Amino acid sequence: MQIEDRVAILEAEVAQLKYKLEPESSKVIPWWQKISGSFANNSTFDEAMKLGHEYRESLRPDLDNQCED
Repeated sequence: MQIEDRVAILEAEVAQLKYKLEPESSKVIPWWQKISGSFANNSTFDEAMKLGHEYRESLRPDLDNQCED
């Protein structure tokens, strides 16, 4: 085995060991996983979602009350 091959293997092993030793907080975690569940059981958030839904529904045309041609 050539020295270059041995060094490459050792570098890969060191990288794996460093990853295993890193604290969880420094590992790359998608933003949506970090905040997932942060509003669970939050009545203020639930109310904001309800009001937002009502507002969006108010912007929709009322098809039942439109005149037919």
